[in-house]
Amino acid sequence: MTQYSDLEFLKLSKWQKAGYKCARFFTGIPTALLNLLKRIWGGIKGAGLAVKNEAADIWSTFVNGDWKTKLSFLVMGFGNLARGQILRGLLFLLFEVVFIGYMVLAGGYWLSMLPSLGKVGPTETYDEVLDIYTTTYNDNSFKILLYGVLTMFFIIAFIYTWRQNVKQNKLAEKILASGKPLKSGKDDLKSLVDDQFHKTLLALPMTGILVFTVLPIVFMILVAFTNYDGTHNGYSNNLFTWVGLDNFNTMLNWNVKSGGGTQSYAATFGEVLTWTLIWAFFATFTNYFLGMFVAMAINKKGIKFKKVWRTVLVLTIAIPQFISLLYVSKMFAKNGILNGFLMSMGWIQQALPFWDDPTWARITVILINVWIGIPYLMLVATGILMNIPADLYESARIDGANPWQQYTKITLPYMLFVTGPYLLTSFTGNMNNFNVIYLLTGGAPTNPAASGAAGAVGYTDLLITWLFKITTGAESQYYLASVVGILVFVVVALISLIVYNLLPSIKNEEDFQ
Repeated sequence: MTQYSDLEFLKLSKWQKAGYKCARFFTGIPTALLNLLKRIWGGIKGAGLAVKNEAADIWSTFVNGDWKTKLSFLVMGFGNLARGQILRGLLFLLFEVVFIGYMVLAGGYWLSMLPSLGKVGPTETYDEVLDIYTTTYNDNSFKILLYGVLTMFFIIAFIYTWRQNVKQNKLAEKILASGKPLKSGKDDLKSLVDDQFHKTLLALPMTGILVFTVLPIVFMILVAFTNYDGTHNGYSNNLFTWVGLDNFNTMLNWNVKSGGGTQSYAATFGEVLTWTLIWAFFATFTNYFLGMFVAMAINKKGIKFKKVWRTVLVLTIAIPQFISLLYVSKMFAKNGILNGFLMSMGWIQQALPFWDDPTWARITVILINVWIGIPYLMLVATGILMNIPADLYESARIDGANPWQQYTKITLPYMLFVTGPYLLTSFTGNMNNFNVIYLLTGGAPTNPAASGAAGAVGYTDLLITWLFKITTGAESQYYLASVVGILVFVVVALISLIVYNLLPSIKNEEDFQ
């Protein structure tokens, strides 16, 4: 691609500039991907070097440390206790006792069962007295996987705490060697509300993130490598087991047919992903530009009843989508109000296939989403437009700029700069926009070629609604849903990382300061 200097770029026409910027964006994607791979590789190398340095420091601390430090490698907190830091020593020791107790009483069992995910499933025995079969429930694959992951997290936490224990002993030796006194328990408590107060505040939220966010994500990823579904729920009917990469092979192999359908799972996934990206693009940018135009129209000088117009639009947000979207869905049905009105007026002879034809259905959901999304963007744009300096517009008018030139040279660049990150999050949010699709169409109309796929894929199904269908019903293929979830994460992460690094508000952060 031809590279223009700043002076050459200014000489280009409006359309040439737009084409040049568009070409630079798409040609910059491979470079962005390459930079991302370099960063990942650099992160891996950095992690390896960090582990090497940590191991060297641990060995050096043991070799050069005194007997108190050496004993602390086995009995956590001993060095602190021996040096008079009672509170620190007791906390380290208590953590070690709790860890050992947990591993002996429960953790060891969960880890030992993790490779098999259970050995004995539910069994039936005949009761001669009652003349019935009774079911005895034995191992629970779900609990084994969950508590096995939790145990691994606990082990990682223990290793980290043990490392801090070693560091504390090395630091204590240095402080004593310099002739300075060590901090007492009272000093430690004071620091928790003083110089270490940020750690005190973050302790509970970080614990919540680990337990309620990171742990479920790891659990979901591991489910993708099992056969966990409705017939193998791990307890009441059959145990589930590890199946390796079989589920990924099913989803990504073009030769594996999706049930009784004519498409492979890979083709089905590609088709749903393509529509998801198309939907996210139009759902994001139609709302963005139309919401901006509505905000500009309402904010225009001379417009009366501005509060009334804003209130009317905000009512769309105030009404729960569960009610409004279901109602709109019925309005556009074959026997709905809209078709009935058009036929009674003689404008059409037969009902329009809003939900029966794939193209009609896709266009209709995009248009209805505009009705839902404009109020949000109107509110966002209103606040930003009010902060654009009026002097810019005054200067532009003096220079002879017409309204369109003022919009393209002042309003739009300012809006894009400020709302660039919002556009990215809105795009990723629309990729996972469950409500609009599910409440309007439920994914309909059904795609015959992919009807054999798990969840009976429809033409308007997004990846998120397909994922929901996979996990419901008699089959409840949780393992396949986990695979789809992982692939969705990969796609969203790649798009987010590439676009985020190309945003002008990130690359030229100081421009509007």
